[in-house]
Order: sequence, then C-alpha cells, then structure tokens
Amino acid sequence: MNNASSNDAQGAESDRLITFFLCGDVMTGRGIDQVLPHPSDPVLFEPYVKNAGDYVRLAEEANGLISKPVSYAYIWGDARDELEKVLPDARIINLETSITSCDAYWTGKGINYRMHPKNIDCITAAGIDLCALANNHVLDWGYPGLLETLETLKRADVKSAGAGLSLEEAGAPAVMEIDGKGRAILLSLGTPTSGIPLLWAASKSKPGINLLDELSDKTIGHIEEKVKRVKQKGDVVIASIHWGDNWGYRILPEEIEFAHNLIERAEIDIIHGHSSHHVKGIEVYRGKLILYGCGDFLNDYEGISGYEEFRDDLGLMYFATMDPLTGKLHRLRMTPTQIRNFKVNRASRTDARRLRDILNREGKTLGTRVDLNLENVLTLQWDRSVE
Repeated sequence: MNNASSNDAQGAESDRLITFFLCGDVMTGRGIDQVLPHPSDPVLFEPYVKNAGDYVRLAEEANGLISKPVSYAYIWGDARDELEKVLPDARIINLETSITSCDAYWTGKGINYRMHPKNIDCITAAGIDLCALANNHVLDWGYPGLLETLETLKRADVKSAGAGLSLEEAGAPAVMEIDGKGRAILLSLGTPTSGIPLLWAASKSKPGINLLDELSDKTIGHIEEKVKRVKQKGDVVIASIHWGDNWGYRILPEEIEFAHNLIERAEIDIIHGHSSHHVKGIEVYRGKLILYGCGDFLNDYEGISGYEEFRDDLGLMYFATMDPLTGKLHRLRMTPTQIRNFKVNRASRTDARRLRDILNREGKTLGTRVDLNLENVLTLQWDRSVE
C-alpha cells in the first residue's frame, strides 16, 4: 500500500472511531450542594453529622476557603479543559446523588445524598450525556426523590439508565445517537455488594433500580436478551455496574467471570465498574475494555480521616476510543485527577506516578500495564495478539 492509500485508510478509520469519557462516582450532593447557587436544606440524618455545612467546614479546614456560591462549572475544575481538548463523542458518569427538594429521606440508611434540582446545571456544565443511576444513593430521599431525579434529568436533556418507575423502566437502556458514527447504548446495573438495599430493587409494579440479585448464568441470559433487542451494527454497548466494596483492590473471581460472560454472551463492549473509592485494575478481554473500579471522581470527603492509604482523592478521566464496527478497544488514555476544594484538579506528577504504579501492580495478573508520558497522561498497553 502506498503512503497516500495508507493515510486515507488511517483517516477513514479515525473518522469512524468513537471516544467515550468515563469516570468514577460523581457525588454532587451534601457538602458540594451547599456551595452551589441553590443549596438544599442542610439538615442531615447521619449518625454523627447533622448538618451538610459541616462537610464544607471540614474541607475548608483541610484545603482552604471555598468562595461561595461557586459557579455551576466550578466543580469540574480542570476536567472541563481536558474534555474540551479531547472532545469525546459521549460523556458518561455514575451519578451517585438524588436530585430532589423532597424531605422524605430513606430512614435507617445512615447516609442520604441529595442535590437541589435547581443545581442541575452543574451536570450540564460539563456536557454530560448519560448518567448511570443503579447505585446506592439515588433513592436516598425515597420514591418521591427518585421521581424528581428522573424528571429533572429528563428536563435537562440528560439521558439516564438504571432507575425507573418499574423494572421495565429501570432495566431499559439509554440510547444516544452519535452523528455519523453509530450509537452509544448504556445499561446501568447494581449489585447488593455495593451497599444497595435489597428493598430498592424495582419490580413490575414498584419503582426502584435495576438491582441484580446474583451474578449468575440466568442474569447473563436476561442481559443478553435485552442487548439483542436493541443492538445494531455500529452500536457500542456499555454496561455500567455498581459493585463491590468501597475499599480494597481485590477483584472477586465471580466478578471477573461475570464480566467475561457479559462480553462473550451478551455482546457488551465496555464494562464501566464503580463503587470502590479508589481506582482498581483494568483488563482487556477479547478486545473489550473492563474497568473493574473507576474510583471516586467528585465527592465531599476532604478533611475526613480514615483509609488514607487508598487516596480516595485521586481519580482518572478515562477516554476510551472504540471501533464501533468491531466493538473493540482501539486506545485508552487516562488523565490523573485530584479532588481538592470541591472540584476536579489535574493531579501532580507525583500523584500521577502513584496512579501509574497502582494500575501496573493491579494490572499484572490482568495482562495490562500503563505508560505515563511527559504530559501526565496514562496510556493502557495490552497484548493485542490474543484478541
């Protein structure tokens, strides 16, 4: 092939590739909600903290004053510049917050996150397209809070999956057209291992979330049927799964087996795992991307002691470039971040190295490693010959 033909082929391939932005948990409630233009009633029903303003105070004591109210874009900090630089085709988050002014909190749960609906512009300020909702906080303010969350996202033209007024709605995928390239199809799933109450499971006649009671062949079969009904040529299907403990790097054998079966049998192209407060290992299986745990991307935990060795303030912006014709991963680049002053900041070189070392350590048994360039960007490496 001559150079001109080779360049044309590469250009055609580049034109069809789809890049996704993915990240860990985004929690815009509680302390963060208090510094936004329309804070909710700060009263909390936690065992130790009774006012959301206390989380603001703790953060300010740790890292300096936050000039309140902040702009809607403020919380995204350096992430907005990175998004504008990369210009991903679709932006996907796990939104771990109820968006409601309802006061009917879920009693006995212990932690209840909410953001005022008038603060919804903090989600649209980053151009978020799709929200996964099958997690352990979206129902923190009861069924009225869930209904208001769904309605608020719909009015803001942000698609969501994983929660609904029935099991059919909660299990339905969110579908996003990507001009000239194909579609992004998001399934949002949760498991009890992430702390989701069993009572939150949606049923035929009850609102709730898409809660998997087991990681079984039967569950894979149900997901397989769902994907077959919607997937077309050129679609990239993302399974966003809230699973596992908050702390610890271990990936359970049943989670690995479930992820592999989702790829082999249910034609899932990306597995977007979250719940852990820190990043976990990455795998590429049969050419498909598995993020077992993306860590926290935005929270109000500054100044709270405990589990310091895991550095839950560090996260990653995952930019996964996929070939929609094959559903295979073409490239994964990751921008290291740090939560500070209730916003996302570019991580220091030292912290970027720390994240590199964690991913290399945890990726060893999964067949992956990462390289860190001079711009503080991580790139995933894997054996493409086994795809």
